[in-house]
Amino acid sequence: MSVQAKEVKFGTGGWRAVIGDVFTRRNVQRLCAALARKMNDEGVGKRGIVIGYDRRFLSDLAAGWAAEVFAGEGVPVRLISREAPTPLIMYTVKTLGVHYGMAVTASHNPAIYNGVKVFEYGGRDAVETTTKDIERRIGLLDSTEDPKIIPLEQAYDRGLVLDINPFNQYIDSIVSQIDIGAIRDAELHIALDPMFGVSRTSLQTILLTARCEVDTIHERHDTLFGGRLPSPDSSTLQALREFVLENGCDMGVATDGDADRIGIIDDRGTFIHPNQLMVMLYYYLLKYKGWHGPVVRNIATTMVLDRVAASFGEKCYEVPVGFKYISSKMAETDALIGGESSGGLTVRGHISGKDGIYAAALLVEMRAVAGKPLSAISDELYELFGRMYMIEKSYGFSPELRTDIQEQLLVRRELPEFPLPVVKVSYEDGCKVYFENGWLSARFSGTEPLIRIFCEMPTEAEADELAELMRSFLNLNR
Repeated sequence: MSVQAKEVKFGTGGWRAVIGDVFTRRNVQRLCAALARKMNDEGVGKRGIVIGYDRRFLSDLAAGWAAEVFAGEGVPVRLISREAPTPLIMYTVKTLGVHYGMAVTASHNPAIYNGVKVFEYGGRDAVETTTKDIERRIGLLDSTEDPKIIPLEQAYDRGLVLDINPFNQYIDSIVSQIDIGAIRDAELHIALDPMFGVSRTSLQTILLTARCEVDTIHERHDTLFGGRLPSPDSSTLQALREFVLENGCDMGVATDGDADRIGIIDDRGTFIHPNQLMVMLYYYLLKYKGWHGPVVRNIATTMVLDRVAASFGEKCYEVPVGFKYISSKMAETDALIGGESSGGLTVRGHISGKDGIYAAALLVEMRAVAGKPLSAISDELYELFGRMYMIEKSYGFSPELRTDIQEQLLVRRELPEFPLPVVKVSYEDGCKVYFENGWLSARFSGTEPLIRIFCEMPTEAEADELAELMRSFLNLNR
């Protein structure tokens, strides 16, 4: 008899859990059984599913566990035959026209985590109604029931699992959308840091096709990610910064563990915050490429995008955190670009999810077409639209404190006494307070056991003061 499986819950970026605790073979199988039965009930099971995986510990094995369950439930599987970037998996779901796909990944989470992202028709992140239905179906599974499986070798022999390698198609799709000629003429020197993840092959191929000089660090397979968080931010990219400066590179490009987010080091060795990258790319698409359309950002992303949109007669839409909300709003409004302050973005005409590889290629194109260093482009945009400073703080909490915060902030809706007039307050996703020239938000993370405080103001001192005020009000430890 099997033991009771621990709870599987989806957050804003799929299901993520500690390996050996909640991320177990049994829970992966139960999730897949629930999704397979959902697909069969919807009449799309025979269309099959695409499964891919990253370089994390157990990812390749878990993809096999998943394939065995789908085969057992009569759902054909197209299994990507090597570790793959999450955006490539989403692209494959879209191009094959299947209704569902999944990636075994925990994205930028620490190495002790793994998880599953589910995708829907068109390669979009699964919406909340879908993930809630999967959770409901997992709950209906008898705790003593072993999911139906067909051993992997037998599934291959019976044609229920088929290996595929869509790398060429994916890379060609990106190459066809960027100005290879302009990049080639610019003779750029690019440093790559895949952070021991899965972007190396795709990024190297694209940039070498464009005749860039390419150097790569941290490219080996290391399930511990070199002992650091596989998230490209100012604290994790010191080695890339040093390489750029020592070797006179035009820029450094980093991607997170599954390559759906980017981090950029400019020619001066400065980390360019994803907020500024979004501003750069939106301005580039409008000004240099002559494209039109609104922009979509989440509640924790810079309001400078609103200024850029307004200057071109466009609109900026704000949505909750979670790229599925960005994708949905982009489809609804035919938006040109959508993104978030954590480094994920996408552009109209590509996939509906975030893609760090495509974003990196587009930034290299921008550098080539503009004919000036990234630092100069950034300075120019500060002159045009002003500079805002964002403070981001994350805090752990006990279950009791979480309950207290939810009661205080979201039920009683109590707020500290702010030194600035409050324009409005939104509780659409946590709590967000709007001031005339900035904003402050506090929300529980959907991917990690943390509460996050964001504040964007015209000066760093103002942002830090307001973030500290909220921290103290919520009784969070430093």
